[in-house]
Amino acid sequence: MQTFKTKVENALKLIKKAVKEHKRIAVACSFGKDSMTLVHLAQQVKPDIQIFSVLTPFKPYDTYVYADEMIRKYNMNWKDFGHGMIPETSFERLGLPYGLWKKDVKACCEIYKVKPFKKAVKELKLTALIAGVRKDEGKTRINCKEIETKQGLVKYNAILNFTEKDIWKYLAMNQIPPHPGYKKGYRSLGCEPCTGLCDDSESERAGRWKGTCNNGGECNIHLSKLK
Repeated sequence: MQTFKTKVENALKLIKKAVKEHKRIAVACSFGKDSMTLVHLAQQVKPDIQIFSVLTPFKPYDTYVYADEMIRKYNMNWKDFGHGMIPETSFERLGLPYGLWKKDVKACCEIYKVKPFKKAVKELKLTALIAGVRKDEGKTRINCKEIETKQGLVKYNAILNFTEKDIWKYLAMNQIPPHPGYKKGYRSLGCEPCTGLCDDSESERAGRWKGTCNNGGECNIHLSKLK
């Protein structure tokens, strides 16, 4: 069984390997607790490493505020490929569906998360991705490997073996301010309409898409072909 120290050392070793083997590589960041742990680790290896996000119009306002703070605090080489904050009155003018999550959460994720993510991969010409997937986070991630060649990319899941407790320990030890949403009791953060509370008896992602066919699942970024 790995200790916390060993997990951190292994994560840094994996990121070093990824950076050495791929010139076109980036860190995917949602500004949740796992992402901030991953960014902090990656910047120790390569301070100017490319970081990108897909911030949807349905993210809580707190996410945008927090993202701005973290980008400045850690001097991130960052780019967003999402639609950003859009007034509700502007969706129709932009040809975007507004309340699609009420009818079809997977279709909503496809438009606002998966397609922009694919755009990021294409525009950044990525051959590899450093992702914040963790095995114990939910049912869809149990069989993930530290290095996976899938979706058209080589994926390095550097914090795969970290537990939820490990993540909080890392943030505390490195004095990384957490997203304010966690103070409200959320364990996993996504778009506001599709993020609910869950307790310790449930899986960490049990609050995601609660009450839908996709409860505790994925937005399909980690399942769709990206390249």
